[in-house]
Amino acid sequence: GIGFVPEERGIFATLTVDENLVLPPVVAEGGMSVEEIFDLFPNLKERRNSPGTRLSGGEQQMLAIARMLRTGVKMLLLDEPTEGLAPVIVQRIGALLATLKKRGMTILLVEQNFRFASRVADRFYLMEHGKVVAGFPVGELPDRMTQLHEVLGV
Repeated sequence: GIGFVPEERGIFATLTVDENLVLPPVVAEGGMSVEEIFDLFPNLKERRNSPGTRLSGGEQQMLAIARMLRTGVKMLLLDEPTEGLAPVIVQRIGALLATLKKRGMTILLVEQNFRFASRVADRFYLMEHGKVVAGFPVGELPDRMTQLHEVLGV
């Protein structure tokens, strides 16, 4: 299946990390155990008894991703996973996504931070006004910088 992690993160803010992890949409075959999740997200283990309202934006994002990993999804769709996060947290999320990719997970990012995406992506699709205006492999990124500047304003 496909797991969607919205920009708003979609966690239960009043529940603890542990409670959020035992209440995913559906725990299915292939879903990660809570202990496997804590191996991937050690800072969530440290905060396991904290309610979602007490987590940083980065920890909330990690928890939202972790909830989807519990479901056994084969593909993650992430909407702006780095929006509003500190650079150190962006790096952690990038490392996590690289790990998931190495494990065979398909990841679809909707992301304005192309520098972040370039470390994770195999392919880029640029959209403008809801339409795909370009698609290219990550290896072509240096040759596409002018187009990126035009479309993204970077």
